[in-house]
Amino acid sequence: MQKLATELGIADLPEVEREVLVEGFSEIVLKAATAAVLEKLSEAKQEEFATLAEAGDPVALTTFLDREVPGHEALAGAAVREEITTFKKSVLA
Repeated sequence: MQKLATELGIADLPEVEREVLVEGFSEIVLKAATAAVLEKLSEAKQEEFATLAEAGDPVALTTFLDREVPGHEALAGAAVREEITTFKKSVLA
């Protein structure tokens, strides 16, 4: 968590504040990364993704993404970097 707090520019905040911000940021990043990947899937494949995600089997989900969205890691990574930039601008403004 400290590394993420440093990356976000909030490492000097009190621990409780830092935890709240990191938790909120983590939710935003997860949604952004998921949305970036889902954009590449048809509606039927999005439903299949949802079913796999609800089942909670990370291996099956990764196998599905590897097959259906080549480069999904890069898409998710780009979404995370974009959210970090947006967060820094909003918090440090």
